[in-house]
Amino acid sequence: MMSALLSLAGYLVVVIALVGFLMVVTHVSGERHSQRGTGAPYESGEIPTGSARLRFSADFYLVAMFFVIFDISAVFLFAWAVAARDLGWIGYGAIVVFMIETVAGLAYLWRRGAFDWGARRLREHRERHGVGSAR
Repeated sequence: MMSALLSLAGYLVVVIALVGFLMVVTHVSGERHSQRGTGAPYESGEIPTGSARLRFSADFYLVAMFFVIFDISAVFLFAWAVAARDLGWIGYGAIVVFMIETVAGLAYLWRRGAFDWGARRLREHRERHGVGSAR
């Protein structure tokens, strides 16, 4: 037990020393110049138009979260399919319950309007919050 902790501590010391060494070397050997275009953002050779700090709608993040959730569901389903014969009826019952929960989650999101994009959703949002009206 003591030798395992000692080897872990030695590994930690080596990693910290290596990271510190690399940081010092890059700081010492790095270029130091300040020209007119150094701090400007590079957009594939094009001159930047506007600010790089744009506000994105939360819908983009929601779609990313939905993708991750349902992608993980697909991973679980694939893992079950690989081991389906070994799992037997208990595994079959478990995957049926899992798929029912996944479909129920999808139905809930659908009913809440999480997948509604476009003009209709924007119009409803504006009506609800009084945006764009003569108030």
